[in-house]
Amino acid sequence: MALYFLPYLFMKKNPISSTVDFEKDGVQHGYLKLPHSHDASAWGSIVIPITVAKNGKGPTILLTGANHGDEYEGPIALFDLANQIKADELSGRVIIIPGMNYPAFKAGKRTSPIDGGNMNRVFPGNPEGTFTEKIADYFNQTLLPMADFVVDFHSGGKTLDFLPFCCAHVLDDKEQQEKCIAAMKAFNAPHSVMLLEIDAVNMYDTAAENMGKVFISTELGGGGSTTAYTVEIAKKGIRNILRHAGITEGDLEVDETLNLDMPDDNCYIFSESTGLVEHCVDLGDEVKSGQLIAKVHNIERTGSYPDEYHAKIDGIFTGKHFPGLVVNGDFLGVIAVPV
Repeated sequence: MALYFLPYLFMKKNPISSTVDFEKDGVQHGYLKLPHSHDASAWGSIVIPITVAKNGKGPTILLTGANHGDEYEGPIALFDLANQIKADELSGRVIIIPGMNYPAFKAGKRTSPIDGGNMNRVFPGNPEGTFTEKIADYFNQTLLPMADFVVDFHSGGKTLDFLPFCCAHVLDDKEQQEKCIAAMKAFNAPHSVMLLEIDAVNMYDTAAENMGKVFISTELGGGGSTTAYTVEIAKKGIRNILRHAGITEGDLEVDETLNLDMPDDNCYIFSESTGLVEHCVDLGDEVKSGQLIAKVHNIERTGSYPDEYHAKIDGIFTGKHFPGLVVNGDFLGVIAVPV
């Protein structure tokens, strides 16, 4: 037996089953079903809503929201898309999963209430692991291999707030990187960012990129809610990326975008204090290296001066900590550089 078949012999079967046929033309609404035995339902399941729309041959795009369960622009735009999509308007296949980490999404939490899993930190997953790892493994083994384009919607959730942007990453494969940048530009968010991740290991992004997929993501506001403005950015971005991929017809809806880069770790500002945060600049402000960005006040006593945090580079204040209280190690802000 050829050695290159050996990895497939040892690949474990994922327990998730699908009620939709990914190869069937038309629009199907169904579920990904993961067995979950618990006190309230001994033979229960986690059922993750999914829509598959297909018409003939063409590219496949995988659209996901609620990778983190307290981020809502993506789920709203994707539930809306699932209600409106028509197969006869497509050339290819659209896979829509509004609630990727569905237990976290239903609970309104960043991470799963079942196992504490952060979906975007467990890839490639494990078919015999935790519930979050099983969902990640199904994406890694089944869904990502089908896709040509992958769009994963994020926003700041309950603890962060961002200028609304679409992003791509610097990749070793420059041809792939250019395709990702082209998709990011086609999405046409108000800001387009070459995002430097704090830690890209075990991310969904990295799993998709390692398979050679055209991958883009977003950060669309924050605070654990939405605005009409940020939801419309998501909806317009979906319309644009479907056209860019050649799955639907029509011209791109193009508005002005500000291109931003994150050249190194100096973009990030982290707290080394615990207390009450006073932001000294607002999102979208131009800042200079050395400028005061935030103060953290000691809440244990009066009469003590706050700790001060300053920008390390010139740029645009792009993201910030959202709640009023911070602890040592919390993210305070990020600065991106106009290109």
